[in-house]
Amino acid sequence: MTDTFVALGFAIFIWWFSTGIVIVLNRMSQTTITLSLVISSILGIGALVGLAHTAHQTGVTGAYCAFTCALLAWGWNELSFLTGWITGPQKTAIFQSTQGWPRFVASFNAVVWHEIAILLVGVAIIVITWDAPNQVGTGTYLVLWIMRTSAKLNLFFGVRNLNEEFLPAHLAYLESFFKRRRMNAFFPVAVVSASVCLWMLVNFASQPLVTPSQVVGSVLVGTMLALAIVEHLMLVLPLDTTALWRWAIQKPHKSKVEEALDTYVPARLNAHLDSHDKSFQVN
Repeated sequence: MTDTFVALGFAIFIWWFSTGIVIVLNRMSQTTITLSLVISSILGIGALVGLAHTAHQTGVTGAYCAFTCALLAWGWNELSFLTGWITGPQKTAIFQSTQGWPRFVASFNAVVWHEIAILLVGVAIIVITWDAPNQVGTGTYLVLWIMRTSAKLNLFFGVRNLNEEFLPAHLAYLESFFKRRRMNAFFPVAVVSASVCLWMLVNFASQPLVTPSQVVGSVLVGTMLALAIVEHLMLVLPLDTTALWRWAIQKPHKSKVEEALDTYVPARLNAHLDSHDKSFQVN
């Protein structure tokens, strides 16, 4: 029971903290973003090596290592996308009047290179861990991949909360591909299907002949699936979806010099315009 609670807490903390770190890094200077991409790429390669090393480990430590390596590989996907490094050829917003197939094509073109990158990393993980006893890393990556794809589809079909606050300024055009509505027909199918898979994991972990490492692995993968279901529910419930990561998405504080300029420049501009034509005064 202790192993279960430790694994549960570990997965929840990693999910919350890693999401916040990616958001924070993406809002820093260009130099920091470039450095973070380099470090993330190195960690991503190291994660694949780690998955190959732990694939045949059947202990509890191997389950934790495989889980962490899968998250590092996924983190590279997330960071490369949010920084705008790997997105798609469509880099401009579409008109609100664009509907149907043209809207889907434009939306897909906005993320197609990112989706290909996710696919290639996923195939690499499957090949590395093929027919190995430790499938925690593969299971973790597949859960993240499938549930993130489901979330993207729900944003496309329409949900209450679009989570546009999480988009950095250089990806603001992606909001034009989202649709705001209470719910869509695909949403309950996605949530129910994920819930059934979660129940199967819980049922497997509760079997008497399951080893401690299998229990830990099931809890780690199942927790990520449960959190993904919660994220889906946050798309349609009247809740503040940014509350958990407010510390990460808040705008950086301006220096006193910047604040002074923000006050001084508009005031001088107003005075200048007022001396010529009050009809052009800046408010």
